[in-house]
Amino acid sequence: MFWNKKSSVPTPVPQPKGLWTIDKELWTIDKEFRFDYGHRVHNQRLNKEYSIVDDCVCKHLHGHGGCVHIYLEADELEGGFVTDFHHLNWVKHFLDAHVDHKFVLDVNDPWFSNIINGKPIWVATPVGSVLAGLEPTLPLNTTDATELHLREVYVPGTDHRVGWELKVDDLQGPEREFFEGFFLVKFVPTSENLCKWLFDAVEAKMSLINVHVSKVSWNETPKSRAVYSRPV
Repeated sequence: MFWNKKSSVPTPVPQPKGLWTIDKELWTIDKEFRFDYGHRVHNQRLNKEYSIVDDCVCKHLHGHGGCVHIYLEADELEGGFVTDFHHLNWVKHFLDAHVDHKFVLDVNDPWFSNIINGKPIWVATPVGSVLAGLEPTLPLNTTDATELHLREVYVPGTDHRVGWELKVDDLQGPEREFFEGFFLVKFVPTSENLCKWLFDAVEAKMSLINVHVSKVSWNETPKSRAVYSRPV
């Protein structure tokens, strides 16, 4: 309020539009998932002035106790819900099947063949070279096969591909246990890239019921976290 010199009645001070009004309501829910996984950041580089040490230990084969939070949002509620939390049960199944106790490996890692004990088999297609399988560098003991084929992995109920796994149906014992422990991707599996990877995977599924992901956070340790948010 301010006083008008020509009147004893205070005149309201004009307020910026929308300052005291709600143009749009928004609700957010989130759910946490925990799992263990391994990876290698083959392109790690450090600036010693900032890092103090110059040991690129993330280039080692190593693992983490991962913790992710998936945030869903809606500007309208359906029966009082953004969505039922049970509608994220598929995410737990997805992570358990393809990430938990798996080694996430970039197919372009320069040490790919050494890590997975197999030479990549690339096949030319109209859209570029595609990794079709592996030629084991050591003879397999439980099968006569000379190559291992890949299975494309998709988000259930969608055509959104998230990576590849080796077909191990013909393998047994330690050989099967070794090769089924890899999940192959086409990016360096940093927490930042994995965060975006999971965001896109969950969005592909949840958008089918008109629910959208607002952000995903990915903790590779209790003190280190990456967050990817929906572009605005």
